[in-house]
Amino acid sequence: MDAPDHPAAAVSRRPNRLPAAAIVPATEADLPAITDLAGVIWRACYPGIISPAQIEFMLARMYATATLRDEIRSRGIHFYRLLAGGQLVGFAALGPTDIAGVMKLHKLYLLPACHGCGLGSLLLQHTEAEARKLGARRLILSVNKRNARAIAAYQRNGFAVAEAVVTDLGGGFVMDDFVMAKTIAPV
Repeated sequence: MDAPDHPAAAVSRRPNRLPAAAIVPATEADLPAITDLAGVIWRACYPGIISPAQIEFMLARMYATATLRDEIRSRGIHFYRLLAGGQLVGFAALGPTDIAGVMKLHKLYLLPACHGCGLGSLLLQHTEAEARKLGARRLILSVNKRNARAIAAYQRNGFAVAEAVVTDLGGGFVMDDFVMAKTIAPV
């Protein structure tokens, strides 16, 4: 059971109701907390979808604080923190692609205890609004083909599968994903 002061505990006490939440831009100072939260979420959500070895490989490769810092500094990726009860419970990352008018949602993660109460959709809608402000007309994302829960959530929010891709990560690992897309109206 969640400790009473843990944000997930407050969320679980209010099932099917959107808890008070705030979405704020992340700074480089916030990246260690995002790295830690990614580890918690991935280790809870990805067993059965990818192997434990691949989970650890991808966390080390994609979520090291230095990697996230480079994404902000060199790739123009914007990070957003989702706070509930003042505590970090989720995050998202959004950035440009090589195609004019298309932005990519690189990351969107939420503590499992916070699933099912609208916070993921709230964070997704926020990233869509930010993409619009940045001039995007289309938003894309990649999701593991075996991640049925995430695929369903994206579909509920207007995304559709655009293509299937397999990306070699090295180390004997691949990402076997659907690319999903949604047309978004400009502001």
